[in-house]
Amino acid sequence: MYKIVNKKKLFATIIADIIGNAVFFPKRIFRKEKSIDRNVKEILIIRTAYIGDAVMALPMLKPLKTKFPEAHITFLTSEKAKDIFFNNPYITETIAYDPFWFYNSSKGKYIRFIREMMKRRFDIVIEARGDIRELLLIAFPLKAKVKIGFGFGGGAFILDHVVPYASRKHKLEYHLDLIKYLGCEVKDIEWGIYLTESEQGKIKEIMESHGITKPFITVHPGARHPLRRWLTERYAELYDSLIEKYNIPLIIFGSHEETGLAENIISIMKHKPISLAGKLSLRELAGVLSESLLFLCNNSGPLHIAAAMKTPVVVLHGPSKSYWDAPYGNISRIVEKDFSCRDNCDENSCLNKRFHACMNDITVEDVLSAVDDILNTLNRQIQ
Repeated sequence: MYKIVNKKKLFATIIADIIGNAVFFPKRIFRKEKSIDRNVKEILIIRTAYIGDAVMALPMLKPLKTKFPEAHITFLTSEKAKDIFFNNPYITETIAYDPFWFYNSSKGKYIRFIREMMKRRFDIVIEARGDIRELLLIAFPLKAKVKIGFGFGGGAFILDHVVPYASRKHKLEYHLDLIKYLGCEVKDIEWGIYLTESEQGKIKEIMESHGITKPFITVHPGARHPLRRWLTERYAELYDSLIEKYNIPLIIFGSHEETGLAENIISIMKHKPISLAGKLSLRELAGVLSESLLFLCNNSGPLHIAAAMKTPVVVLHGPSKSYWDAPYGNISRIVEKDFSCRDNCDENSCLNKRFHACMNDITVEDVLSAVDDILNTLNRQIQ
């Protein structure tokens, strides 16, 4: 069963699988199934897209290191996500590479990257996304005793072990299924964003320099996909309402690319929040989130960072179903509208007759109600 909603990608994947299975069939017939050796020295995890997905892969690391304590564990991720893995005691090495099929990167850079990777030898390669492109263009050329992953995105013919796929499960749990297949025991979820003392000091300086005092609420109006974003005027109305109702500082986050979005929202607000848009590194963002009373956002990478830092989250969830990538294991509220088209939305285009209805139908009152509910649940008094 494929988990690909874009029809063009699905068709291309089916064709690639037909060709791949035909080419690899003779080899697979006569090849013995490769066993997973306990004496593992080199492990590679491939998860190059995107920041939120990389964060949701963090809980793989501690159980994997516990199972294979002598292993050199390498995590291959994107340039933007690499800092998430800094100072993690369960990982040996992080390699940053932006594949041209996900990012604006050259094919020449890919050739140089894969040549270097082919010089190495791995005992286990784990492709964690379930993507035929990562399997064909990264996992396949590598020297490895065992390659494992999912088959729901195509390319199963490349794998030595195909991990069973359950159709309705959180993305983090899919990641854990990969290491459970290797015999790892998952006793609890340890996210693993570990801030150093100097980073904590820098975060304190940032907060003091902007006059940020606790308690405060943090918000992020951006998202990688435009269809995941709400209307600008509703953000402004919501943020004003939060400031008026709770009388505490409100901090706006955003990447460098989202600075303009934050400025547009602030320009039509009655009350002026504190903007840190474009001013924080990923790890500084994690640090400020860890101090926040509540984080309010769309379905985007920072919501998973907030979950990792155990900060309560209210998320506006539009395209796609929330069971797949809601805040995991955290106090949270999901504000969403039930449209059947969300089951098969590729988030790049809207096929609903009422364009963007899944987000446009969310009202300011809906979100304020969720904020009230979560704060009442937390039983936190805002002075």
